[in-house]
Amino acid sequence: MYLTNKIMIKQIIYISIVVFSLTSFIASAQQNSPDYLKKRWKDVATKMPDEWYGSEEAKQVAENVLICQKDMGGWTKNKPYHHVLTKAEKEEYIKGKSEIGGTFDNGATITELRFLAKVYSHIPDNRYKQAFNKGLDYIFMAQYENGGWPQFFPVKDADEEMKLDHTKAYSMHITYNDDAMVNTMNFLKEIFTNNKAFESLDISEKKKEMGIKAFNKGVECILNTQIIVDGKPTVWCAQHHYKTLAPVKARSYELPSFSGSESVRIVQLLMDIDQPSKEVIASVNGAIQWFKDHKIEGIRLGREKQPDGKMNRVVVEDKNAPAIWGRFYDLETEKVFFCDRDGIKKNSLAEIGYERRNGYGWYTTAPQSVLDRYPEWLKEIE
Repeated sequence: MYLTNKIMIKQIIYISIVVFSLTSFIASAQQNSPDYLKKRWKDVATKMPDEWYGSEEAKQVAENVLICQKDMGGWTKNKPYHHVLTKAEKEEYIKGKSEIGGTFDNGATITELRFLAKVYSHIPDNRYKQAFNKGLDYIFMAQYENGGWPQFFPVKDADEEMKLDHTKAYSMHITYNDDAMVNTMNFLKEIFTNNKAFESLDISEKKKEMGIKAFNKGVECILNTQIIVDGKPTVWCAQHHYKTLAPVKARSYELPSFSGSESVRIVQLLMDIDQPSKEVIASVNGAIQWFKDHKIEGIRLGREKQPDGKMNRVVVEDKNAPAIWGRFYDLETEKVFFCDRDGIKKNSLAEIGYERRNGYGWYTTAPQSVLDRYPEWLKEIE
């Protein structure tokens, strides 16, 4: 009995040593893992120190980006392209190259193109340049004749897709949501204005001319989709119908509306145009006036702890709070509204459920940035 207990004690000690060593090894490996693996893909793609884009690590990431590029030239969204891909994951990406899935949503495609340009400036691998040009062509292909860009490309006929799955149909429409179209247009502007970030790629004059044409068509689309009320230009919806240009819904809680959020980046883009036309000036003036007329004062967003311990977002009265704006304003009443996933409009944040109340941005302070810039912009255009 004594020998048996002694053997058991030795086994326990041995197992403890093994477990401790394994735990220490894992902790050490995590602590010593490259910093870029701990970051978001968007930050790795564009915000690393400049010299990093010439490193072996950057080359490995670039291989992933090449593998994951769709045959049409775009990339899918929300993928950590900087993480190590398993053999199975690589095979899956290669297998899905011909599938629909390229998008401009959440910065996709534009982010990958910016990354390739950074790496190519340090490592002149011709495959990076070819992939970049293919992605640039994808942007040109994706633009509608009316100047707008959809969220995804290629897309099925919207009428047919509405019959198949109405929840996906909104990806066909002209997408200002999450600044998808504005990001694309600003990228093109950097191309044809010879931004130094793309100097090493030696982009052809033909593609620069195509970029100018696409950008100007985009501006035309912006002017044509601006919501007119009583003959006056106001702001935009987060998405507009790909044919009629009318405001349309996206997800169930993103109804047709005046957008107090996405309209801001549109106005900024218009303000950045050199020697703006009278139509562009009228568009900016109209949007600025709308922002002035629809600001909300005397309230701010706060947090309070519920009985179950969860933090809850609430609206707090505060006469000293800076002005804020709603994300959605009703197209008829021009009042702020809120929605749960049932798509039923509510008049206050407190009226919708916990999940949407705390999981979505219903208010914004972003319009203040264009209001602050407006006086200086007026002087510039004079």
